[in-house]
Amino acid sequence: MGDNMKSIKLRIKSVTSTKQITKAMELVATSKLRRAQERVTRSRPYYETMYATLQEIVSAAEEFSSPYIEPREIREAVYLVIAGDRGLAGGYNSNVLKLAEAKIREDQDAGIRVRVLPIGKKALEFFTRRGYELYTEAYAQAEALQISGCFTIAKDLCREYLAKNCDKLTVCYTMFNSMLSQTPQSLDVLPLFVDRSEKRSSGQLYDTDAETVFAAIVPEYVGGILYGALCESLVSEQGARRTAMDAATKNAEEMIEDLSLKYNRARQGAITQEITEIVAGA
Repeated sequence: MGDNMKSIKLRIKSVTSTKQITKAMELVATSKLRRAQERVTRSRPYYETMYATLQEIVSAAEEFSSPYIEPREIREAVYLVIAGDRGLAGGYNSNVLKLAEAKIREDQDAGIRVRVLPIGKKALEFFTRRGYELYTEAYAQAEALQISGCFTIAKDLCREYLAKNCDKLTVCYTMFNSMLSQTPQSLDVLPLFVDRSEKRSSGQLYDTDAETVFAAIVPEYVGGILYGALCESLVSEQGARRTAMDAATKNAEEMIEDLSLKYNRARQGAITQEITEIVAGA
C-alpha cells in the first residue's frame, strides 16, 4: 500500500511539472500570436495593391505580352513549402507537409521535375528524409526569415522562371482562419493569371513601356506573396500551438484530479487497515 501511494505521489508531481510547462508554452504562444496577427494585417494590402497594378498595366495595353503570363509547357516546377521550426503544434506541420507532398507527387507522375524550397526546420527535415531534390537548404529557420529574405527568394525564382529553369512556382502554406481553424493551402504563383477581359485603368503614366514596368513589378509582387504566406503560416503555427498546449494543460489537470482521488483512496485504505490491525491486536 505504501509503495502504491509513493508511486501515485511521484506521478502527480511529474504531471504537475508537465502542466507548468504546457501552461508556459500556451502563454508564450498567445503573446507571439498577437504580434503575428499584426504582421498579417500589415502584409495583405501590399500584394493586393501590386496585383491590382499588374492588372491595370495589362488592361491598359492592347497588345501586351510578358513571359510571366504567356502559357508554356511545364517541365520544371519549384515548390516553396512553409512549415514550422518546432513541433508541439497539433497537426500544423503534418497537414501542410502532406498537402505539399500530394501536389508534388501529382506533378512527378505527370513527368515534371520538381525541386523543393523548404522554409522551416520541419519542412527541411521532411523533404530531406524522403529524398526529394532541394532547391536550397538556406532557409531552415522560418522565424528568422525577414521580408528582405522573401524578396531575395522572389528575385531568384523570377530569374529562374525567365531563364526557363522553372516553369511553375507553387507556394504551400497554412492559412489562418481563426484561433481554432488553420487550413493548409497551395497557391500557384507563376505563371501569373491576369484577367484580360476586365478593363481597369488608374490613369497613371509610366516613364517607360508597359512590358518593362510589368517585368519590374512582378518580382515585388511575388515577394509580397511569399511574405504574406510566411506571415499566415507563422500566425497559424502560434494559433495551433496555443490550442494544443491549452488542451494539454486541461488533460494534465484532469490527470492530477484523477490521481489525487486515487491517492486519497489509497491513504484512507492504509489508515483503515492500521486501525483494524490495532483493534485486532487489542
